[in-house]
Amino acid sequence: MVNLPLAHDLLWGMTPAQLPADAPAWAIVALAAGQPVVVRRALSEEGLVAVGVRGVLREQRLATFMPLDSIACRVSPEALCHVECERDLPVMQALKQLRPMLDDCCWVWGVSGSVGFELASGFAAMHAGSDLDLILRAPQMITRNQACKLVGLFDQAVCRVDMQLQTPFGAVALREWASGSARVLLKNANQAALVTNPWHPQEQAA
Repeated sequence: MVNLPLAHDLLWGMTPAQLPADAPAWAIVALAAGQPVVVRRALSEEGLVAVGVRGVLREQRLATFMPLDSIACRVSPEALCHVECERDLPVMQALKQLRPMLDDCCWVWGVSGSVGFELASGFAAMHAGSDLDLILRAPQMITRNQACKLVGLFDQAVCRVDMQLQTPFGAVALREWASGSARVLLKNANQAALVTNPWHPQEQAA
């Protein structure tokens, strides 16, 4: 299949019948209501994609697999950057505040987490204490100085803002890359590994 789903994409089309036999009742209810599932980083067999089912409670998360041929609709985080929501919550205030500045950077960015889920699906997922989770497509290296400037920008927001940098080799937390740590955690479908450069993970410090 061309253009396979990427981590954090939201997918519609999975049915309760496709859940494992021991799936919790809340997961069955979620899919029966028409909720999307979110693509996660994990290896899957051919014809399947690793996904997570989201429940109402924070601890209600089910890791499972969805047949690729069941996908009826797919929404990426970057498609949600300019979706509006009438709910007056800190996360939405932060998104409105940061949106023009992120657009001006000319980088491809997107909204994930509970905010992305609600903006895409209409199912309530945000609350007054929600964090704003963002992603940044970073095929080329983001310098540590650029990362520090972004963190400084985010720390002026009215809620906590976290961003994942999506490199060609996996994802790294913006705050970790900005911290100056000699090695940072790079996550992909195969593993999570400490590397010195997320854009060249084969390079290791002497």
